Amino acid sequence: MKVFFNIILFFAFVTCQSQTNPKVSLVVLGTVQDGGSPHIGCRRDCCIELFKNPDPTRKVVSLGVIDHENDKTFLFEATPNITSQLKLLKEIGQKETEIPDGIFLTHAHIGHYTGLMYLGREALGSNSTPVYVMPKMKGFLETNGPWSQLVLLKNINLHQIKNENEIALTNNLSVVPFTVPHRDEFSETVGYKIIGPNKVVLFIPDIDKWSKWEKSILEEIKKVDLAFLDASFFDGKEIKNRDISEIPHPFVIESMALFKSLSNSEKKKVHFIHFNHTNPLLNPKSKEANQVLQNGFNFSNFKDVIRL
Repeated sequence: MKVFFNIILFFAFVTCQSQTNPKVSLVVLGTVQDGGSPHIGCRRDCCIELFKNPDPTRKVVSLGVIDHENDKTFLFEATPNITSQLKLLKEIGQKETEIPDGIFLTHAHIGHYTGLMYLGREALGSNSTPVYVMPKMKGFLETNGPWSQLVLLKNINLHQIKNENEIALTNNLSVVPFTVPHRDEFSETVGYKIIGPNKVVLFIPDIDKWSKWEKSILEEIKKVDLAFLDASFFDGKEIKNRDISEIPHPFVIESMALFKSLSNSEKKKVHFIHFNHTNPLLNPKSKEANQVLQNGFNFSNFKDVIRL
């Protein structure tokens, strides 16, 4: 009886340890579209107050992944807010250095790669920080200044990745890039599957309409445990001074209509992210935010931490 009781205690201890000390964690380091919030030139109410009283949670879209067991951190997207985002990743990961063990880029639009400039000689002067990129993105960085100087001075070390090829980062963590349709003026655009010990995350911060993708987003959601998906605009009403055809992101209302057939458990996986400064989902108390929740979906919040 005593032996049996000790076994029960042991398993209770192991269960408690696994719950309090996850092997891998994901942290939301930013939720805003490339131009940030408040937005340059914006005269709307959504920005006027923020120019006077900035909101420190308004960071450009980025995810951080921490392998606690192997003491490694990885950054997804190098944004203009990379300085504070790496500080936060260091604090949550309890690491001595702010330099991540790898940076994964999705494409060559300003909110997703320009933070690399802070790794250069004018700022951090980092030493061979691994940066994971697709072939066209690699060529763009190698042949265009000032990014080429980062390569020349070995501030960054470019690692070429391939569509649908899994990259094993640690014994707990791997990543799979996959191409998605988007405005590809300078590079491909990819999303990522982030695979932890217990959960798989889908990360697609930028994509054109879901119908343009050769894959079914509904089926892709079913294959994962969590999906961070492009929600640049809630609906077309936000776009008043630009041709809507130039901004082919899926509206949140379109995504919710498309995802309506998903089960309640599948809907809960969806976390909308990458909000334009006009998007009412930046205000968690807005009627639109409530509409998302009432429909069974979620939206991302700065500093959300998820165990993988």
